[in-house]
Amino acid sequence: MQDSDITLLRAAIGIAASARAHGNHPFGALLADAQGTILLTAENTVVTARDITGHAETNLVRLASQLDNTVLAGCTLYTSTEPCPMCAGAIYWAGIRRVVYGCSEALLYTLTAHTPEADALLLGCRDVFAHGKHPVEVRGPLLEDEAGVVHEGFW
Repeated sequence: MQDSDITLLRAAIGIAASARAHGNHPFGALLADAQGTILLTAENTVVTARDITGHAETNLVRLASQLDNTVLAGCTLYTSTEPCPMCAGAIYWAGIRRVVYGCSEALLYTLTAHTPEADALLLGCRDVFAHGKHPVEVRGPLLEDEAGVVHEGFW
């Protein structure tokens, strides 16, 4: 595990806390280049934008689509929680080749299981990426206890 992965993942968890403070679901993401420089950040905006596709990763990919494809291929997307199938698809189509996440889909499902409105597609991002033509490296879950804290009491 790279120290920069830990630092940047903690920054994504901080963005998730910001999303929650802004009245949204507690998810955050950032895009960093190969040197670890943060290029873009995005938080979940599902509630405030009234857009069910406003997941942090999808919002980030929308912003990242303005960057050159060769730049994106060398970037890492850091996200507080494992990307859902929709977000994994967006990450794949954007050409981002590396993802690092904190909270696993399994832990999120456990935290939200008692909440009827918190729906889930139980399909991990690795499974989505495995069906593509180009590889996407996935690291996670990492810092899962820290990443899960932002969800506590929300759902």
